[in-house]
Amino acid sequence: MNVRRPAVAGLFYPADTRQLADEVDALLRQSAACQPSPPGTPALETYRKPGRLEALIAPHAGYVYSGPVAASAYTRTADASPSISRIVLAGPAHHVPFHGVAVPTVDAFATPLGEVAVDAEARERFVLLPGATMRDDAHADEHSLEVHLPFLQRTLDEFSFLPIVVGDARPELVAGALDSVWTEGTLLIVSSDLSHFLDYESARRTDARTARAIEELQPDDIKAHQACGAVPVRALLHMARRRRLKARTLDLRNSGDTAGSRGQVVGYGAFAFESDAAHA
Repeated sequence: MNVRRPAVAGLFYPADTRQLADEVDALLRQSAACQPSPPGTPALETYRKPGRLEALIAPHAGYVYSGPVAASAYTRTADASPSISRIVLAGPAHHVPFHGVAVPTVDAFATPLGEVAVDAEARERFVLLPGATMRDDAHADEHSLEVHLPFLQRTLDEFSFLPIVVGDARPELVAGALDSVWTEGTLLIVSSDLSHFLDYESARRTDARTARAIEELQPDDIKAHQACGAVPVRALLHMARRRRLKARTLDLRNSGDTAGSRGQVVGYGAFAFESDAAHA
């Protein structure tokens, strides 16, 4: 089997199997127990009864920084686990510049917790779409997808996944590509941090505007400086509008709230997209 090995184990999250499992489980327990009202979030129905989980936005920094926020998203996957058999995971390219969207040729991705199979059938259909290609180089060192896998491995039973790195592409093209593989039993996850290297209060204001745009499904209000994954985030908002999903903020903080100074911070948000169907 051709397996993509971990690129950021020991850097963004623990490389030791037991330590990693314990850390992820602790983050999930803490999130499930607390569920605080996210600082600076718009006054929406944060605590209304959730519908069927269809998609998530979650951050991708090192766990010490964004782990608590990511955990607020993945407590939802734990709740929805019986209805999820496949993950479509899309995140921005940080290392390799390219046009379009890229999937890898590998059979599986490995983390210290084991291997996750790549959905070969979905990949075959995906690469036939406009702007889609197979590129292992785009995935080799990319952390924006990898850091989500341990959370999924601790909250879901058996699942396959389709990893998609988004390069220079129009949100409408990305939306069409993602929509083709967002089928029954599939949870779509978009990986994105929010504002970068603003002071603490400026970041809070900027990220609150971003959260409002996401909750109101307004893709044109998401600019590149507001989220490193702005293109896949905007693509998701286009699809969510067509599918009449409702978005809500699960958590909204920055590195000044979790770890590090408040002079220059990175923003993190977790958002759930739900249908009106009863939660499975």
